[in-house]
Amino acid sequence: MKSRRMKHEGVLHTALSCDDILCNILIRLPPKSITKFVIVSKRWLHLICSSSFRHSYLSRWRVGFNLLGFFVCNSLYLGRPKGGARRPRSEPALPLLSSSREGDDLKFSGVLKKLGYFIDSSDGLLLCGRHPKTYFVWNPITKQQYKLPHPRVHFEELCMAFIVEDSPDDEICYRVVRAKCESRFEEVYVVTIETFLSKISTWCYSKLRCSSTISLSPWTSGTVIGGVIHWYAALGNIAIYDPYHHEKHIALVKLPGPFDFDEQVLGESSDGCLQYGWSCKAGLQIWVLEKGFDGYSSLFSTNEQSSLSWSLRYKLNFKIMWRKNPTLATKCVTRKETEILAFSPQDSKSVFIRSGSSIYLYHIGSGRMEVIQYQGRGSSILSDFSKVVPYFKRAWPQSTLCCGGNSST
Repeated sequence: MKSRRMKHEGVLHTALSCDDILCNILIRLPPKSITKFVIVSKRWLHLICSSSFRHSYLSRWRVGFNLLGFFVCNSLYLGRPKGGARRPRSEPALPLLSSSREGDDLKFSGVLKKLGYFIDSSDGLLLCGRHPKTYFVWNPITKQQYKLPHPRVHFEELCMAFIVEDSPDDEICYRVVRAKCESRFEEVYVVTIETFLSKISTWCYSKLRCSSTISLSPWTSGTVIGGVIHWYAALGNIAIYDPYHHEKHIALVKLPGPFDFDEQVLGESSDGCLQYGWSCKAGLQIWVLEKGFDGYSSLFSTNEQSSLSWSLRYKLNFKIMWRKNPTLATKCVTRKETEILAFSPQDSKSVFIRSGSSIYLYHIGSGRMEVIQYQGRGSSILSDFSKVVPYFKRAWPQSTLCCGGNSST
């Protein structure tokens, strides 16, 4: 019996010593369990944190995100024209309303003072800088920043997008897209873009064709879903661009209902579709752009917009919302205009709502609201010209032992 047990233990040890077998075991464990095994050994930590295992695991399981806080972007300063408003020295260029311990560490580390203005984030990485030519990517794991080379082309007005890409090794790869926004009145069927690829550390110039006249909204960041970029465009349109499609094409899809840019947000639904939310004084609506049998591919080849349609998934009356949450409906709150703020990532069940300087997470199914506590409550930076953007990191074990990437320059 003892020899049989020793033989069994030997076989088990041999199996667990093989990375491939260990991966096949770990990939079957749910997210709540996988995070506990990083403390077994440095080998297990390195394997779980590796890019290859992470990619395989995320293709099988849905892993949530952690909210670190909210960045505040003031449209008066971003892309400021000559003679425009200057930022007071008392107001930080990159204000973070921290809602977590990790957010506190970032806020008080001093690194945000070196990055310029917030532009976008992707999978926890930050894209910051000063238009039109100084950009930084900051890695929260390695605590390092990388200064991008100056773009080759000058755009008077532009919008951007930031994509962190899957990599077969542990090197973090990303692309930054700058798109020219035409403000002329003549008809334009082309969008000029410049793309920075971290793999080759250079900017690449190209032109995107559109079957309709197109004008992108300046000083905005695109919403990326599955590598596909979604930008706001003029006349109540969404411009959709797939940088991995062989066709250099950008398509337009009409938004449903009103399109007041101050009170609308884009995001990814639980089923991987584009979701669009807008709000007015009375309430909000959430719409989803349903995919065809081939996803959105038909847009880039034949531009068959009729194959795609918006469906209304949720409608909310703000008065009813406050009535269901009487403890939060104080006089201070109800005097402020309530508006939609942002979606939770890959989530159709909750939405962030802002009322004055207060931020709430509203749970659609139960109608329950929770207050998001953050550092900087009541600050004057929450003005009418400010856009408040949540900053998320995927809830996944991370280690500097597994991270490649560029050092700060």
